[in-house]
Amino acid sequence: MNYVIFNGNIIERSEANVDIEDRGYQFGDGVYEVIRVYNSKMFTATEHLERIILSAKKIGMELTYTVNEMKELLTQLITKNSLEHGTIYMQFSRGVAPRNHPYPTSDVAHSFVAYTKEVARPLANLENGVKAILKEDIRWLLCDIKSLNLLGNVMAKQEAISKGCYEAIQHRGEVVTEGSSSNISIIKDGTLYTHPASNLILNGITRRKMIEVCEKDGIPVVEEPFSLNDLNTADEVFLSSTTSEITPIIQINEKLVGEGVPGVLTKRIQGLFDAAIESECGRLTTTV
Repeated sequence: MNYVIFNGNIIERSEANVDIEDRGYQFGDGVYEVIRVYNSKMFTATEHLERIILSAKKIGMELTYTVNEMKELLTQLITKNSLEHGTIYMQFSRGVAPRNHPYPTSDVAHSFVAYTKEVARPLANLENGVKAILKEDIRWLLCDIKSLNLLGNVMAKQEAISKGCYEAIQHRGEVVTEGSSSNISIIKDGTLYTHPASNLILNGITRRKMIEVCEKDGIPVVEEPFSLNDLNTADEVFLSSTTSEITPIIQINEKLVGEGVPGVLTKRIQGLFDAAIESECGRLTTTV
């Protein structure tokens, strides 16, 4: 991927240089999004771009780009890089200013960076499921903001990987919140349970689409906190995210979920989600 967006212009990646006093680099003072691309089309782009504007407002940043302006730029980037299937990463930082904890008092232009990456669908994980660990949620209390402050998430994910697992399911005391890079849902007696949108989780775009397709298909959805005991006694467990889509979780720590294979209702939800992708982006060459 040779081209990137740098402060509103599409340039060669080799020409993009970030100042050492960029507040995103020094303080994590900024917000970001990851958008999935199928068949050279962005999936749920409007929802992602509306969320980055909202995240920015929550940290006192007013972005100067509209949703449509960002969408046009990102579409140009997809074309420039000939991206068919993959992701777009984009971020805004508060900009470049002398290092000081308070926000800059003078007008500082926000830094805007975006680039594409070729990423195949995780078909093996979607088909076979993944393993997860449990991890106490040590992050700050504004998880609804998709900020650049991800060290807590990174540490949890690294512990999962080091133990041969794919994800860390985080919890505050007895209440399950979300994964290190995903939302977590459980199924019990034919009903889907997922943590409500609040400051304790990121209201994932894939999570929202999952709820939408389930409700349209008549699958009961309950948005309320669930406990570690609920998780351990669930019939099915799955994670949802932009890059992982709807991925079954078949083992948590040493305990199998159900029979240790992806559940029937999870597979049904995968099919509904695939149909939503195809409705917006065209036919998928491979489906679960």
